[in-house]
Amino acid sequence: MPSDSNPNAYFEDREDASKQLIETLPIELFSKNETVVIGVSEGGVYFADKISKAINAQMDILLAEPILAPNNHEVAIAMVSETEEVVIHKALVDAFEINEDYVYGEAHRKYEEEVLSYVYKYRKGKDLISLKGKYVILADECIETGLTMMVALKSVIARGAKNIFIATPILDKGVYQNLLTVCDGVFCPHKIQDYISIEYYYKHFERLNFEEITSMVHDQEVKPKEVE
Repeated sequence: MPSDSNPNAYFEDREDASKQLIETLPIELFSKNETVVIGVSEGGVYFADKISKAINAQMDILLAEPILAPNNHEVAIAMVSETEEVVIHKALVDAFEINEDYVYGEAHRKYEEEVLSYVYKYRKGKDLISLKGKYVILADECIETGLTMMVALKSVIARGAKNIFIATPILDKGVYQNLLTVCDGVFCPHKIQDYISIEYYYKHFERLNFEEITSMVHDQEVKPKEVE
């Protein structure tokens, strides 16, 4: 719960957040099935790494980039992933009167110019780990609008995941209800009404740097469990 000194702080730091998150997971379910944990953002990699170690699973990162409104470059109206899946925030697109041709054109440009460069940056150009027939946990550091998680869901469905779960330390209550309808389970210790910004909920919050993220991705060499 939030502390008296900082009513917004649910977590001391990332380590505390990861411990709280892991406590909500059905460890036995994931440990006895072939499970892959996917970090759906750079910050999500930290939690994917912690979860994968807790359940002895493989881990990877799924790259995606936002498509921004042409008249407001601080507002994401859609997301495109490395599997070329696109999710559009229809309410915002309609509100800004944005043509969908613009969205898909920007999605293609972002994919070619940015997403592919991130694939090389973090995985040396290698393809996403095989998800076919596996349990998949999509992990992120927070979920605010749900756009990133929705494009991640579409991407792992396209890759043949058997069951898909979402794990995050903190998310918006409205988004939580929406996500429950499109996946097999959402694990989260804190569901916030009127979510503000991730920094508000930590006593100590620092962004991860490139070296920290890549070391987590590259150090994941746990072999898949043998089928009994």
